[in-house]
Amino acid sequence: MNLVSEPDPYSGRPVGKPVNGAPGALPSAVRLEGRSGRVEKLDADRHGVDLWQALKDDNSLWPYMAYGPFSDEPTFMAWLAERPRLTDPYSCAIIDNENRAVGIATLMEIRPAMRVIEVGHIVYSPRLQRTVLATEAQYLLARYVFETLGYRRYEWKCNALNAPSRRAAERFGFTYEGLFRQHMVVKGRNRDTAWFSMLDSEWPARKAAFERWLAPGNFDAEGQQIQSLTALHTR
Repeated sequence: MNLVSEPDPYSGRPVGKPVNGAPGALPSAVRLEGRSGRVEKLDADRHGVDLWQALKDDNSLWPYMAYGPFSDEPTFMAWLAERPRLTDPYSCAIIDNENRAVGIATLMEIRPAMRVIEVGHIVYSPRLQRTVLATEAQYLLARYVFETLGYRRYEWKCNALNAPSRRAAERFGFTYEGLFRQHMVVKGRNRDTAWFSMLDSEWPARKAAFERWLAPGNFDAEGQQIQSLTALHTR
């Protein structure tokens, strides 16, 4: 492992590079606009009906979550109403170009003094899965974290058994860091947690890959990608 460091002035031992001590900012009610949709602060009154309609028929979304599936609309709405009141996790709705809420993502485990933040509690409805917006939403959140809020480390964690989430993390440009064994108990079951991260020093290259992938010229007449995001990250 190549660790960049400087010597301690008294002992000569390696102590790491100095870091700007300014804290990261907290997420706020911004509206992150993209070509295929937007990301904005979750509002249960405005987004609730759309989200229920988008999520109600797919119970496969919830096995790795600490909540769900929901038996009916009132139960879902009661849960959703609590989310915007929390500052950590800070919940965002993902809105398509037809102005429908089709998913949720949150910024969480927020440590401003360390400038570390995580994206998690990601719920993509069938309407959102495998769309351009599914990727663009992650680009918009990462850009917000690094360029507006000023964080230096962006994390993605998931159940180690959640293969789709692990693939998504790597596709979005996060680096696998390791396995935390017996890290959590979720719904009465053990969870080993896979950890991924993206650093501020890596963001310019990740951003360029996202933007090349999202460019209209990267899609053919049928809307199929020409170059994959994974290939662009590794190019």
